[in-house]
Amino acid sequence: MGHGIAQVAAMAGHDVWIRDIEEEIVEEGVAAIEANLAGGVEREKVTPAEKAATLDRLAGTTDLEEAVAGADLVIEAVPEDVNLKQGVLTDAEALVDDEAILATNTSSLSVTEIASTLTHPDRFVGLHFFNPVHIMALVEVVVAEQTAEETLAAAHEFVDGLGKTAVEVTDAPGFASSRLGVALGVEAMRMVQEGVAAPRDIDTAMELGYNHPMGPIELGDVVGLDVRLDILEYLREELGERFRPPQVLKRKVRAGKLGKKSGEGFYVWEDGEVVGTSGDGDGESGGR
Repeated sequence: MGHGIAQVAAMAGHDVWIRDIEEEIVEEGVAAIEANLAGGVEREKVTPAEKAATLDRLAGTTDLEEAVAGADLVIEAVPEDVNLKQGVLTDAEALVDDEAILATNTSSLSVTEIASTLTHPDRFVGLHFFNPVHIMALVEVVVAEQTAEETLAAAHEFVDGLGKTAVEVTDAPGFASSRLGVALGVEAMRMVQEGVAAPRDIDTAMELGYNHPMGPIELGDVVGLDVRLDILEYLREELGERFRPPQVLKRKVRAGKLGKKSGEGFYVWEDGEVVGTSGDGDGESGGR
């Protein structure tokens, strides 16, 4: 998510720093952006000049102070852990200018809670991008209790400048998109667990019957089954038992079958593409 956000910001004309804790991760992020842009040139969606200009606006570092110096906006996209996010944002706040806005890309955690450790929480907002960032047109602008009107207006202006569509939501568990998307995904997993249908048949039903670009099972693999599990456990705590994670999901995560990033989840993945359906005894064998 981090490199995707960096790419669209640089393509929109912003100077962007990518920061991570290891040089290798930073280099991987920049390489992913280069690959995305090369693919865009190949498909004639991006011109060679646009690709070159975008890369010229990007820089990478492991030094947080270097990354945020003079920044107007800092967006964190670290894993979905409240304490981790608060720590990163608190460190960044101590280094940015007084007028800088801080934002979180969390897909489900309380933006209000994340903001609670900041000195100036009024300059904090949720900017929930969707994966893959350079393709998906939506950004949820999540308003914390502390978010100032000026901060909210600046967030909308930033999203508009990226050529994306903003939907504004009040800070609530799961916001709008994650809550609805996870509800669909967890029911699809229960159907797999109960032997109602194979993953591919469930996904095809939603793709062709409801015009979804990707079915809920495959989407879970793309997002990461560990991420799905964390979100479900959080929503269960906040909203009740209807978000109880199914056993099939728990077994996948315990086995390290996290989806696309690990090479196997409900599907088997090679080079970022589905090549088969997992058949590990969880009720999902038999898919095509």
